[in-house]
Amino acid sequence: FVNMTAAWCVTCLVNERVALAPEAVRRAFAERGVTYLKGDWTRQDPEITRFLREHGRDGVPLYLLFPGGGRPPEVLPQILTPGTVLAALDRAGG
Repeated sequence: FVNMTAAWCVTCLVNERVALAPEAVRRAFAERGVTYLKGDWTRQDPEITRFLREHGRDGVPLYLLFPGGGRPPEVLPQILTPGTVLAALDRAGG
């Protein structure tokens, strides 16, 4: 799971607290062996900018769930809920 964020991004901060921090989501990540990666675009690093554009975004937030097995990542919505994240995990399998 890739979380591309920035310190100044209010949406990112709310999503982290409301949708990514709840126990049910953290437990689901742990049970499925999901690796959580966080990219910080606070200073608009050119490599992160390139990564965002590769996935159709010009800014943050960007949430990607890589299902494994060589399948492409699922791009999650910019506004997350725990249910959105859990449903994406179910679609990814495992």
